[in-house]
Amino acid sequence: MTQAEIDRLALDAAYQQARKSLSEGGIPIGSALCDPRGVILSLGHNLRVQTGDTTAHAETVCLRNAGRRRDWHTLTLASTLSPCAMCSGTAVLHRLRRVVIGEHTTFMGREDWMDAAGIEVVLMNDARCIELMRDFIAARPELWNEDIGIPDDGA
Repeated sequence: MTQAEIDRLALDAAYQQARKSLSEGGIPIGSALCDPRGVILSLGHNLRVQTGDTTAHAETVCLRNAGRRRDWHTLTLASTLSPCAMCSGTAVLHRLRRVVIGEHTTFMGREDWMDAAGIEVVLMNDARCIELMRDFIAARPELWNEDIGIPDDGA
């Protein structure tokens, strides 16, 4: 399997997780962690709405689901959306080798931090991921702004 095929496999798994979160009434962001052969090790989707945990972003949930490991530096994390500061920091903390990003047109996270830390950042510009987030933000701006944007009251 080529690296491009592994990246697509991981992003496809992350996209399915994003759809799962949306079906649960949550924010449609998903993540998948895979090894260098393309074996999916763990999955996660944004659970912030479902659990009330403000740190339960898809990438963080995915890494929590992976448990304790010693091979983080060999692994690839895929996310449907550019990771926020918290999730980018978590990728840097775990010294992940690569992060595959579905899209960053609806939100640009801290890709610069990951790049500066030596993590290979791969942007896929995936049309499915872009459409999913654009549709969600248009339909639920108050929920999106609660987490990422500016709250309605400007605070």
